[in-house]
Amino acid sequence: MTESLTVHFTPESSPDTSRPDPHQDTFSKTYLGFWVYLMTDCILFATLFVTYALLQSHTFGGVTSQEIFSLSTAYIETMILLLSSVSCGMAVISAAKNRKNHVLLWLGVTFALGASFLTLELTEFNGLIQEGNSWRVSAFLSSFFALVGTHGLHITSGLIWAVVLFVQVYLKGLTVDTFRRLVIFSLFWHFLDLIWIFIFSLVYLIGVI
Repeated sequence: MTESLTVHFTPESSPDTSRPDPHQDTFSKTYLGFWVYLMTDCILFATLFVTYALLQSHTFGGVTSQEIFSLSTAYIETMILLLSSVSCGMAVISAAKNRKNHVLLWLGVTFALGASFLTLELTEFNGLIQEGNSWRVSAFLSSFFALVGTHGLHITSGLIWAVVLFVQVYLKGLTVDTFRRLVIFSLFWHFLDLIWIFIFSLVYLIGVI
């Protein structure tokens, strides 16, 4: 039978200190393993950022970043993603307090904000393509679509993850396993938020200036 989350996280618990807690050991290994994954993702995005920096001026006579970037849209996307990070953090805090309904609420808010961000991003991509500024036009646009598109794919993965996590919490409640998955998801979502801050600053903000 699945053990309740409160058994392992409440101050009143009195675990047997003579041997390690297998749940804590699993949590630590999973946590460390996910940090290793995030480091590899950092390398991926660092490569894409460097590629974009090198190819930004290679427009081949086509449009430049000043002509196609909308700073207002990028700013709205940034605010939406920042708010989603707050709601994701609130989900973890609610889970630590064993408040299942609050966790479901904040996960739902996180999903809605993430979906709104992705919709804006896809709308921007569609607008660029409709205007004839696809990734095929120049090295600049290729690197732009590769960088921002990769981030968008990660957001899509995060949204799917959020739905699966929502269903698991709804059906199983707040257990050791669902809490661990929620914490790992929160790490992933905050990481995507951080990557977007770099995209907003180095791609959109500098690109418009």
